[in-house]
Amino acid sequence: MKLRIWTALLLFGMAQSGWGQTSGRSRLGSEGTIAPEPFTNSYTVLGATAQQERLVRAQMGAMQPEVLPLRIIFVPHWKYIDATRIFHLRVPSGYTSTMFTHLPSRTVFIDSDRYVSDDFLGYRLAHELGHLASNSVSESDAERAAHRFRKRLKDAR
Repeated sequence: MKLRIWTALLLFGMAQSGWGQTSGRSRLGSEGTIAPEPFTNSYTVLGATAQQERLVRAQMGAMQPEVLPLRIIFVPHWKYIDATRIFHLRVPSGYTSTMFTHLPSRTVFIDSDRYVSDDFLGYRLAHELGHLASNSVSESDAERAAHRFRKRLKDAR
């Protein structure tokens, strides 16, 4: 049990370790200054190769989701199985899972050992973004939202 808790803390703490804190006394710019653009890629990709990260960012840019995940984590199969157990992922018998989304933390976990192809990644990532867009664990709600993302991805090609 302690191993599970430490593993979860490690996974969630890694992405937040680089975030700074502010004292609440932010200085406002002088009048006439232009506010900086918000970050368009304000999510972290962890555990991916350079090519996988470029691909994920390109596909996310093409799909233009309204709700971005905070983290996309590529993990080896053994760690993926452990994460599914920690987060109590329910997979119907006869089905397998290659990705899942933890809604409260807006984290997408990807089993890197079961990574099949670039097209497969985009197809499944659209489904996971559907969970975030619908804010629902329901597979049918996620699939309805994923159709819109898959169409945008197809049009971008």
